[in-house]
Amino acid sequence: MGQGAGEMKPLQGKVAVVAGATRGAGRGIACMLGEAGATVYCTGRSVRGQLASGPNRPETIEETAEMVTSYGGAGIPVRVDHLVEAQVQALFARVQAEQGRLDILVNDIWGGEDFESWGKRFWELDVRQGLRVFEVAVHTHIITAKYAAPYLIDRGQGLIVEITDGDGAYYRGSFYYDLVKMSVIRLAYSMAEELRPHGVSAVAVTPGFLRSEAMLDHFGVSEANWQDGAKKDPHFIASETPYFVGRAVAALAADPNVAQKSGGVYASWTLSDEYGFGDIDGRRPHWGRYFAETLGGKLTLPV
Repeated sequence: MGQGAGEMKPLQGKVAVVAGATRGAGRGIACMLGEAGATVYCTGRSVRGQLASGPNRPETIEETAEMVTSYGGAGIPVRVDHLVEAQVQALFARVQAEQGRLDILVNDIWGGEDFESWGKRFWELDVRQGLRVFEVAVHTHIITAKYAAPYLIDRGQGLIVEITDGDGAYYRGSFYYDLVKMSVIRLAYSMAEELRPHGVSAVAVTPGFLRSEAMLDHFGVSEANWQDGAKKDPHFIASETPYFVGRAVAALAADPNVAQKSGGVYASWTLSDEYGFGDIDGRRPHWGRYFAETLGGKLTLPV
């Protein structure tokens, strides 16, 4: 899906904010928006010399921004705590001052990595910790969309993308995780209803089994030998890189008819079928088909 020399890129001249771009899907989305030619503001809390509390991960927003630029866009790192309204408001004021426009907001902020909820039921979980996950993974999205929306509305165009996990109303294996991911889908639906009269669209998008940096480490593999991870979990063979959902978001952002999708939830694999893009490794992973063929269509995600 790369563009040749001199060929106009589909998002050339467009300006995006990817909130939660430090690693995983957020990093992949930022990079593929860059591949499509966009200027991408990459936000998060982990910067060089000051990693955020929480996951013990080395990735930073500066690295992501440099990767965006290497893919052909313009990456700009901005440290933002998306729970602090003043910081979020200042972010979008800066984007407007520097670029004069905002075209795309991607909300990929998570923050529940340290909450050990898997394998436990809701009555066994710490409520305060659970509600904190909801705060960092849903409240942040609401705050960020609130301050982005007026800039999109002023231009009468634009797209908000809410990154979730799963494209249906099924249980996701953990009480608070399920609550957060379903809430994000509903955010996109509700925002779409209120933004529609202003020419702005909102959608939710899910990756499949994401081959993130943390997941590669979990299986003790690298991207070069990732298939070996299937020895520990056979479902890993159907995984996708974070760039696959990145290309899904880029395809939506470049679609002049994206308003027809506003309010819906879409999967990387179905968008791949529709728009014809592949993963960065040349594969065409299809998590939905894998489920149907291997797990009898049982809609539960690996935990």
